Amino acid sequence: MSSKSSEAVGEPIDSPCRRQCCLDDQDICLGCGRTLQDILDWSKADQPRQRAICAAAEVRLQQRDDNP
Repeated sequence: MSSKSSEAVGEPIDSPCRRQCCLDDQDICLGCGRTLQDILDWSKADQPRQRAICAAAEVRLQQRDDNP
């Protein structure tokens, strides 16, 4: 599913999970960049919250890549 189609209202948003689950010392997944709380909240979160989770996770991954 493309990111554009997942932005439509009513369309399910794919989980950002990459099946590389391992939490760092701050409880952030090394695979997808979500916090443990984000992961636990995912299935109950509405679409705006899921989008926010994905955006924050992407920022965390970028920061990790920029600061190895």
